[in-house]
Amino acid sequence: MNIPDTLSLPEMASPAVSPDSSSHEALSSVNSAPACSPTSDSENLSPDELELLAKLEEQNRLLEADSKSMRSMNGSRRNSGSSLVSSSSASSNLSHLEEDTWILWGRIVNEWDEWRKKKEKLLKELIRKGIPHHFRAIVWQLLCSATDMPVKNQYSELLKMSSPCEKLIRRDIARTYPEHEFFKGQDSLGQEVLFNVMKAYSLVDREVGYCQGSAFIVGLLLMQMPEEEAFCVFVRLMQEYRLRELFKPSMAELGLCIYQFEYMLQEQLPELNIHFRSQSFLTSMYSSSWFLTLFLTTFPLPVATRVFDIFMYEGLEIVFRVGMALLQFNQAELMQLDMEGMSQYFQKVIPHQFDSCPDKLILKAYQVKYNPKKMKRLEKEYAAIKNKEMEEQIEIKVSPFFAPCPSCSSIGNPRFTEEFVNHLETELEQSRLRETETLGALKEMQDKVLDMEKKNSSLPDENNVARLQEELKALKVREVAALSSLKDLQLQVKDLNDSWQVNPPLLAPLNPRAATHPRPQHMGRDKPPPEIHLITHAKINLLVFKVPQVLLFFLRIQTNTSNSWRTGEVSEDRRRADTISVFKRGTQRTQGMIEHSNFDTWKDTGTNY
Repeated sequence: MNIPDTLSLPEMASPAVSPDSSSHEALSSVNSAPACSPTSDSENLSPDELELLAKLEEQNRLLEADSKSMRSMNGSRRNSGSSLVSSSSASSNLSHLEEDTWILWGRIVNEWDEWRKKKEKLLKELIRKGIPHHFRAIVWQLLCSATDMPVKNQYSELLKMSSPCEKLIRRDIARTYPEHEFFKGQDSLGQEVLFNVMKAYSLVDREVGYCQGSAFIVGLLLMQMPEEEAFCVFVRLMQEYRLRELFKPSMAELGLCIYQFEYMLQEQLPELNIHFRSQSFLTSMYSSSWFLTLFLTTFPLPVATRVFDIFMYEGLEIVFRVGMALLQFNQAELMQLDMEGMSQYFQKVIPHQFDSCPDKLILKAYQVKYNPKKMKRLEKEYAAIKNKEMEEQIEIKVSPFFAPCPSCSSIGNPRFTEEFVNHLETELEQSRLRETETLGALKEMQDKVLDMEKKNSSLPDENNVARLQEELKALKVREVAALSSLKDLQLQVKDLNDSWQVNPPLLAPLNPRAATHPRPQHMGRDKPPPEIHLITHAKINLLVFKVPQVLLFFLRIQTNTSNSWRTGEVSEDRRRADTISVFKRGTQRTQGMIEHSNFDTWKDTGTNY
């Protein structure tokens, strides 16, 4: 099988964010040293496959020796010539390891169908040793068959819709990998794409919606691949890897996993199980996060990613194995602690026990006894227990009609039996009618929800709303400035009016030459004389000079009118008419003074109105 066009090797070589702390740690997680290698299926491999594994293990031994020598050299002040030679030789082996790893996994990706069918055991061994970081994106997609999913084409449309889980997702995003650089900051790229994927899935699967633990799984996917590919892989994990049942609101699958894990604990570590019970240390108190987040909230990312590699190929079995391996490894210490001490031990000690050698954890995990057939039997037992609990919780209410008669036996009464059956049939019909009505109402509500989502998608998004708010703020600032300018102008006009009333300007002929030098006859009306601006100025002066007289005119009329109003001689309609008449007469008199004034000779028109 060829690599898809959209997933070429150069793209895989530059993922979004590396979960590994350094390049040496990333390379050391490619495979494992001989002392830490899981070899549960090695006896079933062919001689060529065993030779390939031996070669990788030998190179890993050199890699481990190189990392130890580098740590020793960095911790010492003495740099001898021998240490430099050793470092150079080990670095050369390290480059050969990188090259061989790229060639091997490149061949696996290009010939994926053949490896999955004919070399499945070797592929399983290589995955247990760790998928190289640069190949994780494509290999994870190939393992869960998510390279070409139709739901990928719906992703962009889903982002335009609104989800009822958006507030919950926004609230929990800051608590998902809070110390990781990719997700730090409220407006970081990691938080934005994580919100997009979680929102899109909540719209695809409305029954599950959103569950907090799922964000850690999506966050790890986003460290390896773009959000569209991460969305497709997450959908596949939910559908095919039992995760959907784990994240349902009832979390029934989580109860089953804890029930199965308790059985393994009781069977393989009976003394520890008794100690847990004596301290009321429930299995769900420490194992729930293991199943919900696949150890992503327990181990550092380099170790958790190794567990996730195996989960992508083998499913939840690795969670049971790793969980039991942790308890076996720490049994002696846990037996000495009380409930509070055990809680602290699970939170602070256990997560960092395998930081230096994740392969040691994987090796111990595959030394745990795990029987798939027994797990299936436990699943059936758990289902039967739950069904019995549900039946016990149902209260059967017997109506008085079916109460046993003291004088007769209901068993041998055919009439009572017939009435009972008829009553049951009637109730059954009514129940079916109610069910039909409920389904109709549910369908109607679903249609309304879809209509509301379509309407919401047409509303302005957050960016447009923010832009409109900024424009409104700028408009308010300009409005305040305009009002301030208007107030200043009003004050200036008031000051000028007061000064003119105190000291009215002296009027004189503005152009003395106009009397001795009349305007030429050839100047028509359409060509105003040069001194037109002086005339305009004279009109303004005249208006200012006549303002007190106009005000006096208004005052006299208002006084006469007010006297009539106070004596009750006029009605309310007459008062309004008088007011309008006063303003009209005052306006006409003012306009007439401006238009018909003689600017050649200034005469006082008097104040006899």
